[in-house]
Amino acid sequence: MKKKNAILALMLSCVLVSVTACSNSSDSAGNSKASASDKSSVTTKPEAAAAAAIGQAAPKTEGTSDPEMKAGSSVTVFNPKMPTLDPTQWQGQILVEQGALLEGLYGYNQNNEIVPKIATGYTVSDDNTTWTFTLRKDAKWSNGDPVTAHDFYNAYMYQLDPKNTTAQLWLSVLNFVKNGYAYHAGSVGKDEVGMKVVDDYTLQITTTLPHAILGDMVLAGSMPMNSKVVEAHPNDWFEPKNFVGNGPYMVKSFTPNGELVMVKNPNYVGAKDQLNHGNVETIHVLPATTVPVEDYMAGKTEVALVQSTSDLQYVKTHDMKSELYTAPTYAIKYLEWSNPAAESPYDKKEVRQAIAKAIQRKPIVESVLSGMGGVTNVFASPGWPTEKLEKGLDENLDEAKQLLKDAGYENGKGLPKLTLYIGVKQVDPQGEQIALALGQELQQNLGITTEIKQLNETQFNAYQYSGPQADAVPGFILASGATNWSEPGSLDMGATQQLYSIGTLDAPLEATQKFVDWSKEVYYKPAIEQYGDPNNAGAGVEWSDWAALEQAAKSDIAFLDQWTAEQPKEWQPYLKPAGVPTAAEQWQQIVDTWKKAKTKDEKHAAFVTAWNFVAPNAPGGKLNQNALDVQVYYNKTESDQLRDLRMWQAQFVNALTVEEAAPYAAKVVNDLLENAYAIPLFYQQQFFLVKPGITGVQSNPWAWGNFYGFQYLAVN
Repeated sequence: MKKKNAILALMLSCVLVSVTACSNSSDSAGNSKASASDKSSVTTKPEAAAAAAIGQAAPKTEGTSDPEMKAGSSVTVFNPKMPTLDPTQWQGQILVEQGALLEGLYGYNQNNEIVPKIATGYTVSDDNTTWTFTLRKDAKWSNGDPVTAHDFYNAYMYQLDPKNTTAQLWLSVLNFVKNGYAYHAGSVGKDEVGMKVVDDYTLQITTTLPHAILGDMVLAGSMPMNSKVVEAHPNDWFEPKNFVGNGPYMVKSFTPNGELVMVKNPNYVGAKDQLNHGNVETIHVLPATTVPVEDYMAGKTEVALVQSTSDLQYVKTHDMKSELYTAPTYAIKYLEWSNPAAESPYDKKEVRQAIAKAIQRKPIVESVLSGMGGVTNVFASPGWPTEKLEKGLDENLDEAKQLLKDAGYENGKGLPKLTLYIGVKQVDPQGEQIALALGQELQQNLGITTEIKQLNETQFNAYQYSGPQADAVPGFILASGATNWSEPGSLDMGATQQLYSIGTLDAPLEATQKFVDWSKEVYYKPAIEQYGDPNNAGAGVEWSDWAALEQAAKSDIAFLDQWTAEQPKEWQPYLKPAGVPTAAEQWQQIVDTWKKAKTKDEKHAAFVTAWNFVAPNAPGGKLNQNALDVQVYYNKTESDQLRDLRMWQAQFVNALTVEEAAPYAAKVVNDLLENAYAIPLFYQQQFFLVKPGITGVQSNPWAWGNFYGFQYLAVN
């Protein structure tokens, strides 16, 4: 999820990802105040439906105050590998660092609802952009220091620092902070960032656009850092020898990609009137094993994820049902169009619709998955806010055959092989079996021949998330639409992923080919010929070197300004965000930087920045879709329908409430369903084993799955 100016929602939805809605009440003065929980956040209650089949809802740790410690109690859990304890990185450590080791202004309770933790409340300005948070005065770090607003501010500025090139800003509230990205890029000063400390226990955050940011305040990247420790150890404050946390647990020991041992934090003070932690003294988090059920039975862990259908069958037939639990995973398994750069019969909507209607999901869920999921033809699990607003293509074999016949391919004659892309077993254990079942159904029902292509993890992620791939052929990716966290922008369950890249869906074939060509090299060769070579250390030192770039920038900006002005009034806030420098202003800032430069190296650096601003370069192998040339090209070639989809996407991604977002999310998803660019198969569920006497085991329903909320574990 990741993710400024101009290509409509293509750029906006990557940077301005949705935020969770918040449930507010008003005090006597009319100020907005945080409620006890975020009742408008994206949560559902499908547990009952799942439990009726197999498994049961895991018992919660009871109480509204911290339970007494049971001497010597410990629990061992397997989870994804953690290469580091740096909370700013999108790795397995986020599962222990948003609530257990570190505690934010807000956090998740045992119902996956958002509740105050360090915060006592907040107010929001009339324009819904400035959030003022008040902090508790009794919260402490594990070294005894008080937790203050400075610790949050310094943590955020630490990540935004232009020298910090590895921080994943999208994994936090920083994704929305006014001038956050601009400061990170070095184009504005620190004082222009929309964040300030009002006093020791009051923090103010200003967003670029109105956003309900509570859903982002619970994320690992939004956690505080102990200011003293970060100042003393700026590069390794998160190493075990230096780590100081403010959560219910602290680090006893940690081996990268190995074991993490957490012990109770004696200085922890939790929020009043809510359960803050259980009674477990020591928590061992071990790297995920390939045989979790065997390890569970051998007593190596008290909690184990049931990862395969064979494991589930074993549990069901070996008198372990009383220890088997299930919980929703907010994710959909679906077929995602591969967006090949070559023409094929599968470009016809009717052919893809026939495929969607011919797929029989129930046999796959029951036989292949052994019930580890639920049949669906929409992007929703039971109770999901958009469930009743979405309209998928119904399973109907007769209609499927007729569609194929009308398209000129009766019984599959004339259709080339359809490729089903799957990940390796470590990424998707059931992927191959599902693909085999799908291939058998399509062959039997429509006469369509399929082939399975297995991709390594890097390739598989690129196919799902990085736009058209150079070697893609007509087919579908067996993709997972996961929700990263609670927010209105999660309502699509990942269905609209393809809208983040140009050259997808019904875009002209030329646009797909352009995307592939632009993405091949760090610097696009035709652009080098046109604008100069940014690899040449002498380029841009003389102003005459800038002639072609300046001409292109002015021409592009003029076109984009005119194009934006012609769009409907309701889209203008997304196309021209208040407080964000216009493209013309950004260009002038780059030019001014060159004029102020005192050395040749500084002048060349400004030239490279200008080059990146205009040309379709691909730093790190990824196309810069914000480049002016790319924006102009796409706005000239995209269809009206794609434009509308991206704008509707921007509207639900940036909505303030789930209720406001749901109709727009459903509108976009329904278009993708109707055109069979995305074909849902089943919603996913997580099954796990828990030893008797342990409560508070919390299955993580968001992206990454596995377990989180370790602070709630208790031993009876």
